[in-house]
Amino acid sequence: MISSSLRLVPVTEENFEAVCAVRVAPAQEHLVSPVVKSLAEAYVHGPVAWPRAVVDGDEVVGFVMAFLDIVWNPAKDPDERRSGIWRLNIASGHQGKGYGRFAVGAVLQELRTRGAAEAHVCWSRAQGSPEPFYLGLGFRPTGEISGDQTVAVLPVPRGPR
Repeated sequence: MISSSLRLVPVTEENFEAVCAVRVAPAQEHLVSPVVKSLAEAYVHGPVAWPRAVVDGDEVVGFVMAFLDIVWNPAKDPDERRSGIWRLNIASGHQGKGYGRFAVGAVLQELRTRGAAEAHVCWSRAQGSPEPFYLGLGFRPTGEISGDQTVAVLPVPRGPR
């Protein structure tokens, strides 16, 4: 059961080692890059990346990184801007407990506060794909394929900011 102290927090010097130690199940390793690669990508891509630790109490249980094209490319044609889930890693021993659902919901809330109308995500079409997870959250394939991945979109729920 998820505790009331579940939250997303920035990756800091204090939690860096715990965040980098997040490992998905061995059968999923071919589907998602390790956290350390995500953090390197966040460094390279600057403000478009929004990396966060998923923390329950004092324990890091996962990692999520959003991409915020709405921040990075505000002058870009709105129809060409995309924001959403770039990476989601929930530690093997913590999967199936609602942490991934929480992380996606928290990213959607962040996107809403930044004015995004949609959230995008891609998933591998390989065996063990997270497709059922994302479809269960309401994401729908756009028909677009990016490399070997299905592109999907979900309207960002409107609500109070």
